[in-house]
Amino acid sequence: MRSSVFFYLTYTLCLCLSLLCVLFVICWSSRWRGGFSWDGSALQFNWHPVLMVSGLVVLYGNAAVVYRVPFTWRQRKYTWKLVHAGLMLLSLLVSVLGLCAVFDFHRGFHINDLYSLHSWVGICTVALFAFQWILGLAGFLFPCSSLWFRRNLKPVHVWVGKAILILSLTSCISGINEKLLLASGEPYSSLPVEAKFANSLGLLIVAFGLVVFGILSINKWQRPETEGEGVHVSMDDSGHRVTVDQYHLKRKTQC
Repeated sequence: MRSSVFFYLTYTLCLCLSLLCVLFVICWSSRWRGGFSWDGSALQFNWHPVLMVSGLVVLYGNAAVVYRVPFTWRQRKYTWKLVHAGLMLLSLLVSVLGLCAVFDFHRGFHINDLYSLHSWVGICTVALFAFQWILGLAGFLFPCSSLWFRRNLKPVHVWVGKAILILSLTSCISGINEKLLLASGEPYSSLPVEAKFANSLGLLIVAFGLVVFGILSINKWQRPETEGEGVHVSMDDSGHRVTVDQYHLKRKTQC
């Protein structure tokens, strides 16, 4: 009971930080960068930080912890697999739209693409994310995928998922700093109000990432495996319920 209460307190903090991240990046783009448009002007660029923070960090982080919410454990795991995959797909689409905004802006102002470390990390993150989503779809949602493939894919899927979140945090923080250095109306070294506000956004993003990693790192908050959820159950010759691996091992022993 105490663990469940602590989880929901942590999860509430995660949701609050999610909302603050989105509100701060929208406020920054509206208050100091002039607002939004999709006409190839400088205002179109402002969609880039909003979409990348919303998709690559906030949506992605919340999709990563959806299995940890205790009330979902009483429901079919396949349903929450679809929720997880749907949130991840939405996160990917929002991120791709954010890339389209900046590439289109660069084309209109004849600016080279992918010239900074921020852009290199960002494009690699989205590419890895797309590969991860396709592989997850093939491994965990297609009914024809083998148990062996799922079992070996799971630790890789978890590791790559955490790596993507780290890269997402890195690219967003470096992007905030790059934008302040290139476009701030006052010298960044004087730390104007815009810089203080954008730096606060960076701290919120870091805090959100730390909370997500905290939720993912506590083993007792993992969804328990039950029959039919990652463990295929069958009946042996005496009518007892066993896993598929146990059934085949017993048959080989008998032979």
